[in-house]
Amino acid sequence: MCILKKDVRAYYLKPPNISWGLLFPLVWTGMFFVKFGTGSESILSLLPGMVSISILFGTTSMLAVTVTFERKAKAFERLLLAPVPLGLLMLAKTGGAILFGIVNAVVPLLVGFFLADLSSVVWGAVVPAVVMIAIVSTFLGLFIAVSVSEVFEAQTFSNFFRFPMMFLCGLFFPVEELPVFLQPFSFVLPLTYGVDILHGAIAGKNMMSLSFDFLMILLFALLLFLFTLRNIHRKWIT
Repeated sequence: MCILKKDVRAYYLKPPNISWGLLFPLVWTGMFFVKFGTGSESILSLLPGMVSISILFGTTSMLAVTVTFERKAKAFERLLLAPVPLGLLMLAKTGGAILFGIVNAVVPLLVGFFLADLSSVVWGAVVPAVVMIAIVSTFLGLFIAVSVSEVFEAQTFSNFFRFPMMFLCGLFFPVEELPVFLQPFSFVLPLTYGVDILHGAIAGKNMMSLSFDFLMILLFALLLFLFTLRNIHRKWIT
């Protein structure tokens, strides 16, 4: 809780994080509304991508700043001296970013609530999907942040993953409509499975079973977290 409070005070509510993490995805999705219209069916098909991209940009932008900046300022070393396990320490450090991503997801859902009929939405799948997308996106951001030494490097490296995900993970274009040689890349990206859950829960257009999607996104989250701990041990401790 102390780490979370400190991060909120120092990082989360800063204008650059809010603008890049929240306003950019909203503006991007607004372009699709202009192109495809704002009817109820159009909104239901775009809402999963809008929610996912808001979470993705919010969480990865946050971790790129907090972890990289504190490492450069030698503040992270003080945390490593705390008498707590490294895994628990990193969960505490990422907890705020996960919450930030979940809050980001609420905004497009509120927009959809006022513009379309969401009575058919399966909220029992949407809520855990939002949480899992926030977790896996945060761990992706953490993995990137511990792999570089400068904030601008983390942001650049993040874009290397974020922008391909926008087109390959089914956010706005169905994966099955992608060229055949690109589709395998979609299935090695964790966001593909989170977006598929949201498409199924909101628009009833999922490609895979929801249980398989949840299993895959959980597997990706565990792998990213374990690889991150390994990098911290290898680069920061030993």
